[in-house]
Amino acid sequence: MAFFHVSRLWAEIPILLRCSILDPALINGRPKTIHSPFRQGQTSSMFFPQDLKDMKLEDIQDTRLRIFSGTANLPLAQEIACYMGLDLSKINIKRFADGEIYVQLKESVRGCDVFLVQPTCPPANENLMELLVMIDACRRASAKTITAVIPYFGYARADRKTHGRESIAAKLVANLITEAGANRVLACDLHSGQSIGYFDIPVDHVHGQPVILDYLASKMISSQDLVVVSPDVGGVARARAFAKKLSDAPLAIVDKRRQGHNVAEVMNLIGDVKGKVAVMVDDMIDTAGTIANGAALLHQEGAREVYACSTHAVFSPPAIERLSGGLFQEVIITNTIPVKENNYFPQLTVLSVANLLGETIWRVYDDSSADSEGHSSLGID
Repeated sequence: MAFFHVSRLWAEIPILLRCSILDPALINGRPKTIHSPFRQGQTSSMFFPQDLKDMKLEDIQDTRLRIFSGTANLPLAQEIACYMGLDLSKINIKRFADGEIYVQLKESVRGCDVFLVQPTCPPANENLMELLVMIDACRRASAKTITAVIPYFGYARADRKTHGRESIAAKLVANLITEAGANRVLACDLHSGQSIGYFDIPVDHVHGQPVILDYLASKMISSQDLVVVSPDVGGVARARAFAKKLSDAPLAIVDKRRQGHNVAEVMNLIGDVKGKVAVMVDDMIDTAGTIANGAALLHQEGAREVYACSTHAVFSPPAIERLSGGLFQEVIITNTIPVKENNYFPQLTVLSVANLLGETIWRVYDDSSADSEGHSSLGID
């Protein structure tokens, strides 16, 4: 069943929200969880500006906010629009016989604030080019502002030179998005914070941690039994921040040596996990080599259970075989990247970031602060 955090604004409107999302029902015996990042008991007034709360239905319908979706993750865009009480704006996207991408907006965006939801997930080049063409179409249609909502930012790992004569593709992609005509980027859990500096336009960096933290809190794991584990040295800062918000849990680090791209070798463990529930935290799972090797080491060191938590589920082969092989009690991810139906397995839990992105879009649209009092639970930089 899908669960949505509906603000008081919509509760006061005497109609049902229009939403074309189908209930995802059970997939491989497990429901696809749609989870709100906000705890029960929080009042909606802290998330919506007063003038938006006082808007009448006809004002909402006439808003100059437009949300378009590319083809990369249409279900997430539908959830965002449904949460906001809006319909997705109509757009025609197709491929010509030679693979070229055609985009036509089916409604006017003149003078509107446009939000384009399109992760650059696999196939990365196809989805990136589609996003660029969408931005160009909106710019040529006289949109007032164009915000690229990129739940997963491809090429983010190519953010520095580790060897001579390498490209920094993250900067290149940032330049392409800017030159195409975007005025702002809304991204979720970038691979590294310095990627924000590659853009010459404002970037709202949203963290998926609140969604995963709330889900873990619902499992009622004793803080005395919990240890947060970074699967590599590069993720220590991320794991430390996660542990601090999870009852200030102790931290462990897996030390590994990478011998090549998508190949990892675990060396040793820094910290104590014996008899404890280990929660491994990373920003993405690609081939799952790093996190699977780390989980095997944790079991060798006496961990009672191992959970894997990640915002982005890239799931390149052989990730599914590694994750479903019995090393993990549960693999917790979000829907920034759509999971193919044949990639579901019993231990997989998918949480939704739709509410998180929806709240952020409202805040960007209304020019309200992302870090003002009462908004800290959104986890926005």
